[in-house]
Amino acid sequence: MTLDRSGSRIDHLNIAVPDLAAAVAFYEPVLAAIGITKMLEIPPNATPNQPTAMTGFGLADVKPYFWLIDGGTVGTNMHLAFTVDTRDDVATFYRAALEAGAVSLLEPAIHPEYHSDYYGAFVQDPHGINLEAVCHRTGA
Repeated sequence: MTLDRSGSRIDHLNIAVPDLAAAVAFYEPVLAAIGITKMLEIPPNATPNQPTAMTGFGLADVKPYFWLIDGGTVGTNMHLAFTVDTRDDVATFYRAALEAGAVSLLEPAIHPEYHSDYYGAFVQDPHGINLEAVCHRTGA
């Protein structure tokens, strides 16, 4: 039996960025390359507890689960990995990220230090976040 490593109990994640427009301009084409779309744009002060603008990305017709929040500071050693279905999707993500202005950290490759089928690529986004696309499937 093959272990399914693609699941998560994280419902959504907010990441504060210093420039929301610049972050959205980067993430929109990169995430679209792996099937994640911009779903919601919430203006500042839409609710009393939400003073800044937010943009949510997710699976179309499901829900946004990755949010960019305006006017914040990116934390140190921040890393975010997106699970994809195939190794080709990892390469697609990597190319799209570089085209959008990311810096290469690690080209698509197997990373056996995590497990024997861990295939990922790592880039640094324009705000300094270490991004990754990873496929956990054997030869997919």
